[in-house]
Amino acid sequence: MTVAGGDTGRADERAVVRVLVDAHGETYAHEAGIALRNTPQPLYRLLVLAHLLSARIRGSVAVATARALHDAGLRDPRRMAAADWQERVDALGRGGYRRYDERTATQLGEAAELLLDRWGGDLRRLRAEADGDVDELRRLLQEFPGVGPSGAAIFLREAQSVWPEAAPLVDAKALQGARRLGLPEDPDRLLGLAGRTEPAVLSSALVRAALDKRVAEDTLRRAESR
Repeated sequence: MTVAGGDTGRADERAVVRVLVDAHGETYAHEAGIALRNTPQPLYRLLVLAHLLSARIRGSVAVATARALHDAGLRDPRRMAAADWQERVDALGRGGYRRYDERTATQLGEAAELLLDRWGGDLRRLRAEADGDVDELRRLLQEFPGVGPSGAAIFLREAQSVWPEAAPLVDAKALQGARRLGLPEDPDRLLGLAGRTEPAVLSSALVRAALDKRVAEDTLRRAESR
């Protein structure tokens, strides 16, 4: 591909990013049916989704399980904490989350109780406690059972659209996707190539490329044909 000034590499990179975002730029929250807003229930559902996604299990299974928990009525911390353990196990199983269902059922109950006891069931209070410090946000999120560094990163990657202090965030997993696509592994350069694309959307698309070689191959094939 030839462009004015002979900067073919940059033009190709922009094409790759554009194709990637157009074809694979759905955030995991959106895929799970979460209309993300800075309100208690969507934020809690995102926390549960981040917990599920952080396990060594396919993203599609984690998303389906998040939907199954919602359909079972376990969509806020009070209901999650009030449900008995078997009810949580059954909902996890309906989503296909069987490998970790018993441990995760326990963790979800404990995490809901912690959120209720310490932050009144509202993750915005956790955010206020961090007082704009993203490292502190990460630390506080990891206090929830089952939410380690990976889960905290997933939560912030998705939440940056409503918690702007976390933005722009292109995390390590997203950079793995950039590497697979032959894109620069520098967040600022990636954001520049993406133009007006929201960082959460760009990051989700890059993560999908990191997790699924077919996404990367499809993107490169489409970009080369332009």
